[in-house]
Amino acid sequence: METYADLIECEDVLLFANAAITSTGQREFRATAGEQRLSLDFLHRYIHGNYPDLYAATLALDVNDHNAAMIIHNVLKARGDGPLISWRLARMSPPRVYRLFGELRRDGVNNRRTRAVIRDWLLARPDLAFDAVKYRSAMKAAVRHAHLRPPGELGDFLFAPHRRARFDTPVLEAWRRAHHEKQALYELPYTVAEGFAARHGIPRAVFLERIAPRLTRSERLRLAGAHERAGIRDKADLAAMPLVRAASYVLSLPYGERRQHVAALRAAAARAAGPRRGTWGSVAAVLDDSFSSFGSPVKRRRPLAVALACHYLLEALAGSYRGLWVSGLADPVMARPDGPTPLGRRVLDALDPRPDRLVIVSDGWDNAPPGLAAEVLRVWRRRLDPAGGVRVVHLNPVYDAERFEVRRLSPLVPTAGIRDAEDLPALVELAGFAQGRTGPAELRAYLEERAAAR
Repeated sequence: METYADLIECEDVLLFANAAITSTGQREFRATAGEQRLSLDFLHRYIHGNYPDLYAATLALDVNDHNAAMIIHNVLKARGDGPLISWRLARMSPPRVYRLFGELRRDGVNNRRTRAVIRDWLLARPDLAFDAVKYRSAMKAAVRHAHLRPPGELGDFLFAPHRRARFDTPVLEAWRRAHHEKQALYELPYTVAEGFAARHGIPRAVFLERIAPRLTRSERLRLAGAHERAGIRDKADLAAMPLVRAASYVLSLPYGERRQHVAALRAAAARAAGPRRGTWGSVAAVLDDSFSSFGSPVKRRRPLAVALACHYLLEALAGSYRGLWVSGLADPVMARPDGPTPLGRRVLDALDPRPDRLVIVSDGWDNAPPGLAAEVLRVWRRRLDPAGGVRVVHLNPVYDAERFEVRRLSPLVPTAGIRDAEDLPALVELAGFAQGRTGPAELRAYLEERAAAR
């Protein structure tokens, strides 16, 4: 570090990055939704006001969609620009993007750059007619806000759908016919067809069976329980799902059904590890399944799902692997949120025998006894391993609204926020910047390198 100001800048940006990766402004185990949103809004205002170029550049990191939308909104509102805006919008879910466009319209953000962003995103969509049917009101608002003239039949469909006796575009015509033909609704996206099915009085089981071939992977996973209750054999492909989503689904199942999905979780982890598979040497992990890993009613078992997903990904990345749960659990898929958090004891277990890497996945509330993990890590780093032979990192899936950061276990161990297990390798790299050995020049170079790789 060159100056104290450099240290503050680096710490501020890393603080924001951890918050933007983990927090979605929703209720957590120890914080209400209001506290989360207030804390997150302050961080966005602070970083945008003090480091506007770095603020926009954080889109190159693995920030979640909620915070990516906030960054884009603030940059466009300030009449700023960012080369990563279009890139990030293309990788966000369409509902999230349309919601962002609605917020820009509500706040009166309608400068030339904003209109160009909306236009370019819409023109890059693979099937605008499909969007017009699935997100009709949101797309109509975006088109109006950007002063666009939709091509072909889309203008009539959005603003005067009854002007035409029929549409040439199949999905638009199916929407028109579905108002009076039951068969036509099965040619529509699930969320649209569901409304028409209710209007026509079609039994739920009949509708689910007929619409099943048109479901997306996410819809198939979300409706797996409903399909099972209706007697429909339609298994979701867990191996193709994001790891945390697949882990959340497995944890929602009765204990007797969980083990049959272990192979799918390992396949998803192998896919996420990619060319890094088996390259991390010996790895030990301490994984938190204490009571606070329940999360909240709106993020049910999310911290536990992150820990389970990280377990299988670390198993795939490692040459040899040991996963230690704070409860002493032997079978990972049987995990449930329960009991205190004896992180210190598990860290001691994980360090013997000495691994190449130690990864701790926890919300950082070490309470059995309080502070033991910090003391173990202090003695380990200063007395037993001052050269840093064992690379230790703490990954925290929960944003602490009161502290404006993810809770740390020890100042001697880097901490990074985590939301999606697939981001784990990049987050381990990012956490290295938090140890104070690099300055803003290195951090800027890292962000530029990530941006160039996009």
